[in-house]
Amino acid sequence: MKSRYLQQGMYAAVLTIAATQMSTASPVDFSNLVEQVSPAVVSVNVVKKMTQEELLQQQVPEILRRFFGNQVIIPQQQGPQEKTAYGSAFFISKDGYLVTNHHVIADASRISVTLNDRRELDATLVGSDERTDVAVLKVTGGNFPELKIGDVNQLKVGEPILAIGSPFGFDYSASAGIVSAKSRNMSGETSVPFIQTDAALNPGNSGGPLFNQRGEVVGVNSRIFSGTGGYMGLSFSIPIDVAMEVVQQLKTNGKVTRSYLGILLQDIDRNLAEAYKLPKPEGSLITQVTAQSPAEKAGLKAGDVILTVNGVAISRTSDLLYTLNRIAPNQKVELGVLRDDKTRNITATLGTAPDDTPATGEKHDTNNNIGLGIRDLTAAEQARLDVSGGIFVQDVKRGGLASLSNIVAGDVITHVNGTVISNSQMFAKTIAALSKQGVVRVGIIRQGKRAMIGLRLK
Repeated sequence: MKSRYLQQGMYAAVLTIAATQMSTASPVDFSNLVEQVSPAVVSVNVVKKMTQEELLQQQVPEILRRFFGNQVIIPQQQGPQEKTAYGSAFFISKDGYLVTNHHVIADASRISVTLNDRRELDATLVGSDERTDVAVLKVTGGNFPELKIGDVNQLKVGEPILAIGSPFGFDYSASAGIVSAKSRNMSGETSVPFIQTDAALNPGNSGGPLFNQRGEVVGVNSRIFSGTGGYMGLSFSIPIDVAMEVVQQLKTNGKVTRSYLGILLQDIDRNLAEAYKLPKPEGSLITQVTAQSPAEKAGLKAGDVILTVNGVAISRTSDLLYTLNRIAPNQKVELGVLRDDKTRNITATLGTAPDDTPATGEKHDTNNNIGLGIRDLTAAEQARLDVSGGIFVQDVKRGGLASLSNIVAGDVITHVNGTVISNSQMFAKTIAALSKQGVVRVGIIRQGKRAMIGLRLK
C-alpha cells in the first residue's frame, strides 16, 4: 500500500514537471514586436505583361486546350495584355530604399508600394539579381521607418522567428515559428544558404522580412516547398547578410559581380572518403578545370579535393561555393587541397564570373513626357539578339507618350529614324534632337521579332 502511495506521489511530481515545461514552451508573444516593426513593411503591387501561355489559358476554353493543346489559333489582341501581382518589401533606410525578391518584380512594367498608413507610392527599380532572388526598390520621400539588420551567425536552430507580409494580398499578416535549419541548399542552387523555418508563408509573403525576437531582420522570405502551391510547413528565407551584400552592389553598381575560379565540383560521399583516406565525407572534389581559368593558372587539377578556404574547413560543395561567392573578384584565396594522399596549400587569384547579372538597375528616364525607363543591353544580350548596341525598355509610364504609342516593357529599341541606337545616352540625345517632330520611327525587337513603331513626341 505504501508503495502505491509513493508511486502516486511520483506520478503527481511528473505531472507537475510536465505542466511546468508546457508553460515554458507556450507560444512566444510577438504582439509588441509586430506593432513595432509593421510600419517598415509594405505591400508591393506589380503590373506585368501576360505571357502567351497565360493569354491562351484566359481566352481558350479548357475543353479545347485538352483536345488540341496549344495549337489552337486565337485572334491577336490589340495592345499589351497585363496582369497584376503582389508581394512584400521592407525599408532598409530612411531615404526610401526597400528590399524585396527578384521574382516579385521581374518583368514588371509598373511597381507601387502600399505603406502601413495606406499611402500608395510609385516605386522605381534600383536593381535586381535573379541568382539570389534579391531586388532593391526606391520611393521618393524621406523619414521612412527603417528596420534593424540582425546577425545571421547568431541565429540558432529552434529559435523563434516572426514573418510579416501580404499572403494572397492580405497585407500585414503575421506568422510565427522557429528556425528549422540553416544553410539549406535547394535543387542544386549554390548562391544562397537558405534559412528554413516552419513559419506559414504563402504567395504574397515573398520579399517580406523574417525577424528574430529582438525585432531585427535576419532574412528575406523567398519561397516555400510545396506540392500544392500552398504552405506545407517548409519555408525558406534568404539570409540577410547575403541579401545586404547584393543590395550594396546593386545600389553602387547597378549589377552584381561575382568571383570566378573555373572548376566543376561534386560532393565527397562515403566511398570517395574511403578512397581518399578521409576520416569522413568532407571537402569538395574537383571533376574538371576550365582551360585558361584562374584555377588552371593556380595549378589546381581534376581529382584534387578542396578541404579549406582561407583556413576555414569545407564540409561540402555548397559550403565552398557560398564561401567563394562572398569573396570579391581579383582577390587571392588560399585553398587547402588533398592530392596524392598529401595536403598542400594552393593560392589562386579569383577572376570575374563571365555570366554576371545584367545591370537591370541602370535605368535612364529619357523624357518625362515619353515615360520610358531604359537600360543598355549587356554584351550577352546583344549577342543573343544579334544586334550592335540597343537599349532595353524596363518600364513604361502609364499615360506617357511611349505607352500611347504601344511601346511595352521588354521591347528592345535598336533604331530611331534609321539611326542605330548604341546606348541609353545616344537614345536620349537623338530624341532630344528630334523633339520638334511630331512622330519618329522607332525600330524595336519584341519577343524575338523585329517591328517598327511610330513614337509620338508631342
